[in-house]
Amino acid sequence: MTTTRLTQYAHGGGCACKIPPGELEAVVAGLTGESAPAGPGELLVGLDDGDDAAVVRLAGGSAIVATADFFTPVVDDPYDWGRVAAANALSDVYAMGGTPVVAVNLLAWPRDVLPMELAAEVLRGGLAVAREAGCHLAGGHSVDDPEPKYGMAVTGLADPHRLIRNDAGTAGIPLTLTKPLGIGVLNSRHKATGEVFPQAVAAMTELNRAASQDALAAGVVCGTDVTGFGLLGHLHKLARASGVTARLSAAAVPYLDGAREALAAGYVSGGSRRNLAWVRPYADTSGIAEDELLLLADAQTSGGLLVAGELPGHPVVGELIPARADGVTLVVR
Repeated sequence: MTTTRLTQYAHGGGCACKIPPGELEAVVAGLTGESAPAGPGELLVGLDDGDDAAVVRLAGGSAIVATADFFTPVVDDPYDWGRVAAANALSDVYAMGGTPVVAVNLLAWPRDVLPMELAAEVLRGGLAVAREAGCHLAGGHSVDDPEPKYGMAVTGLADPHRLIRNDAGTAGIPLTLTKPLGIGVLNSRHKATGEVFPQAVAAMTELNRAASQDALAAGVVCGTDVTGFGLLGHLHKLARASGVTARLSAAAVPYLDGAREALAAGYVSGGSRRNLAWVRPYADTSGIAEDELLLLADAQTSGGLLVAGELPGHPVVGELIPARADGVTLVVR
């Protein structure tokens, strides 16, 4: 089963197949700014700032965190793809400071093209990661689709007074990144050549649970995870939502082994290039080479957390500073 090149059945791969951020914001623009409750509880986090998950405070004092995430194959091994997709979906709950409680599978499968045994392996990988996270996995939904896709809808719990949001940043706070970048260019090389990069699989399947717990213990209130919009894209969204500017030290950002070589060989996804094009009007990047910017905009799949605060064992990559009058949200040096 592992000889099937799953990535060849998809037009993109992983979070690089997301709808470009600028287009997505235009699509959902009319859905934001809800002024009255539409259901039980209080909506604390919705669409307004494009945060990682929705959060509703319940009458009893706790909050539920809800998210969904799925994508096309990012690796050829079906079990690993399931593990990556599950870790990525769970990450949205961790990014909000929550704990995943229950998940359901989301599966699209070309049943007349790919054997169902491969689909079973994908689901088995997702189950393995859900068990590692201590999250129930119960059922889900499947459709016959020309392109394979897999992910999860996840519901978690959080303390409404200890959320991690992308709109709570303040000037003077350092920025910490908990996983190295480079997943996107390595996955692009894997899709093109079949080369396997265990370091990328290890990074993508690592849960953000410990990073989230460390962030809460450190009193962090602002953060996000770094996925399809790249470090620059997610940092732009955080700075914009918080009304500050983010100053990023390019030299401080860590990368996976082989990432720069993959970039030099030309394995850059269209999603990464769209990420960079989206943030350019809001970025001061004088003196930074184009290749470096492409790596900083590299579309990650199941990347790490980017938090406003210091976490032991993880690099500080920049800081939040007062908002610039010219509308620049990113300064890269």
